Amino acid sequence: MKKNIYYFDNSATTWPKPECVLNNLKYFLNEIGGSPGRSGHRMSIAASRLIEETRETVGKFFNYDDTSRIIFTKNITESLNICIFSLLKAGDHVITTNSEHNSVMRPLRFLEKKGLKITIVKCNRFGELDIHDIKNSIVKNTKMVILTHASNVIGTILPIEEIANLTFKKNIPFVIDCAQTAGSVPIGINLGKYKNCIIAFTGHKAMLGPTGTGGLCIGKDVSLKPLVFGGTGSKSDEDTQPNFLPDSLESGTMNVLGLAALKASVNYLLKMGVDKIREHEKNLITRFIEEASKIKRIELYGTKEAEKQASLISFNLKNLSPSAAGLILDKKYSIMCRIGLHCNPNAHKVIGTFPNGTIRFSFSYFNNLKQIDYAIEKIKEISRIE
Repeated sequence: MKKNIYYFDNSATTWPKPECVLNNLKYFLNEIGGSPGRSGHRMSIAASRLIEETRETVGKFFNYDDTSRIIFTKNITESLNICIFSLLKAGDHVITTNSEHNSVMRPLRFLEKKGLKITIVKCNRFGELDIHDIKNSIVKNTKMVILTHASNVIGTILPIEEIANLTFKKNIPFVIDCAQTAGSVPIGINLGKYKNCIIAFTGHKAMLGPTGTGGLCIGKDVSLKPLVFGGTGSKSDEDTQPNFLPDSLESGTMNVLGLAALKASVNYLLKMGVDKIREHEKNLITRFIEEASKIKRIELYGTKEAEKQASLISFNLKNLSPSAAGLILDKKYSIMCRIGLHCNPNAHKVIGTFPNGTIRFSFSYFNNLKQIDYAIEKIKEISRIE
């Protein structure tokens, strides 16, 4: 880690990455380098093999043995768009919440103009959801329930296993946005059991991989259509898209460089154990909440209970705007954080911080209590600014 940098923006992307991630990037560039599935020479074959090894590694991580139903995308935004545009059409009904990221809300709003019906279930100001509100919103033409596992604004973890059970009984596809949890909070969804579920993930956040990586784990009862059509390296004698997974959803040259690094990061997580990471990050959040609560001019949002949230916390200072505070934290104290609306205006409306947003600190396994104490000390200093 760079000296004198206090990186608390891991909900945007994690930093630093494990050394094995950097090593696998170099390994691919120096030793493999070929285009997967496009040629018959050894470098191309090695690239194809690496992708499948990454698929198998991700399958182990999500405890899903049908690796043909694990597909790779460039990020979770693409993953969510594939689900939404594949499964929903005019006249259909979808259930979501008022705490969703724009990666969910923007495509839903686009389809709403074409006749999609949307029910937005309300989370309270702590980000908590009553599952009965989901159950009571289901109607005959409900074709999807889609929501985040944990809020990217206040971190509150939603009861996805209960919702998975509910939607499974109703035979409704359930799409879970795991952007803020995969890698740091156990997902707890058995896709072998809940075959109606889809886990959407991104590689560059808590999964500790590089940007440009993401994907879907697709339950066996869900059939998705391509969002992008093109070359797959298979069925090249036909000018129609292959109709089998993963090829049907993976058009174009894959980001093999990124997937090489993702394979390394997921192996790192498997070796480390998500439970261990979770306990460490809960300790960080607990320390921050306990000490920050003593600052007179601070307002903390969310449950303020580490057990109930991912490793992030939003707050504001009564004497400074989020943008002013963020600038001071960066320029004067080398504290890197996120300020503003976090691509989620609805969640900010719920907690009363729209349109200015909040200051968000998000921690990773590579942060420690000494860094938390440093941050608290500096927040105290800027809270005294008149």
